Amino acid sequence: MNFDPLMTLYALPLLVVWLVYFARRRRTEQRSIAKRQASADAGLMEPPTLHPEIDPTQCIGCGACVSACPEGDILGLIDGKAQLVEPSDCIGHGACRAACPSDAIRLVFGTERRGVDIPHVGPDFQTNVPGVFIAGELGGMGLIRNAIEQGRQAIDSVRALGGSRPSNIYDVVIIGGGPAGFSASLAALEHRLRFVTIEQETFGGTVAHFPRGKLVMTAPAKLPLVGTVKFREVSKEKLLGFWHDAARRTGLRINYGERAESVLRNGSALEVRTTRACYPTRAVLLAIGRRGTPRRLGVPGEELPKVVYRLADPAQYRGKHVLVVGGGDSALEAAASIAEEPRTIVTLSHRSEAFSRAKLKNRERVAAAHERGRLRVLMPSEVKRIGTEAVELTHNGQQTAIRNDSVIVCAGGILPTAFLQSIGIEVETKYGTA
Repeated sequence: MNFDPLMTLYALPLLVVWLVYFARRRRTEQRSIAKRQASADAGLMEPPTLHPEIDPTQCIGCGACVSACPEGDILGLIDGKAQLVEPSDCIGHGACRAACPSDAIRLVFGTERRGVDIPHVGPDFQTNVPGVFIAGELGGMGLIRNAIEQGRQAIDSVRALGGSRPSNIYDVVIIGGGPAGFSASLAALEHRLRFVTIEQETFGGTVAHFPRGKLVMTAPAKLPLVGTVKFREVSKEKLLGFWHDAARRTGLRINYGERAESVLRNGSALEVRTTRACYPTRAVLLAIGRRGTPRRLGVPGEELPKVVYRLADPAQYRGKHVLVVGGGDSALEAAASIAEEPRTIVTLSHRSEAFSRAKLKNRERVAAAHERGRLRVLMPSEVKRIGTEAVELTHNGQQTAIRNDSVIVCAGGILPTAFLQSIGIEVETKYGTA
């Protein structure tokens, strides 16, 4: 066999490139394995919302999904296949599915262990009840960007409804003034539809009730009549200010302090009854979110005025003994924010052994406050009774009582199932299904 120096000259650089590639890939895989093991050890293997399910028989291990995720190292490559390595930090962007060249990813709700209640919604955002549409968080999509996009797209579906509209009824009644309802209202205004938007609380919907100064993660999204919103990370106040200015410039009007009580079929039309009026309409868009009714603890003393279900301003708890109940992002953000106030004693109670539904940055913030002695964390623990001056809990199976001035319950919201069922909308519990 003849030795060819020219072949060696070309082969050596190629060999070096391959060796460097495999060495980097091996290091990346080791990091992914370590992250997944850390998640498993901490009990953080349950995704909180919409998340990717990866078919290993179709995955080609290209890593496109890993690079596409805007939230960081949520996905990783292990044994040449993509896997969720930090499942609890996944917030359902869906960029991974769009980036996958082999269609190995589908987005699902819930897992085999934890079900998620989702109303029936078709690709056009229409429910099983003709003329009734759902957009935003109520349909399981919690991101502000997704809500904005869905609100706009839902109005396109409303416009596509066949038939004629009598002059005495609306094209659409939009229920909810949060991101989805706001976007839908601008779209209806842009297309000169006859519509009315009602919001039972104040401008901004759920966003308005975020804690003061809370950073709101967004991605570019198109607002009708306004253009592309290019915020990446902004405070609640700045985002609400932007929306308020957009409403002023476009002349958009929303009926605040008006709550929907029923949606009924009246012949060929729908009829929305509220606390103020009755609106006949061809279509209804529900953009009411999932948190309108807070989940209660169901313990004695919960009716006391010192018990609330959202944090408005951490400063109001300065110098007090505060108990925060919950294990999600809102609970951790509330506890960490209040712990920064002077002379405040804060306890965070969670019934599980890990914060499986909270983002890494919030878990790290709570851990740092705990290490500084600013925050006491009780896990697993459960509130048994709320008194005027103390709260009784069980912690690791032992009864304990702590001094208390205020209780903030951040246990999530209850899907408005009764309201949906009164309309006729089907609700399904998803256990890892699309």
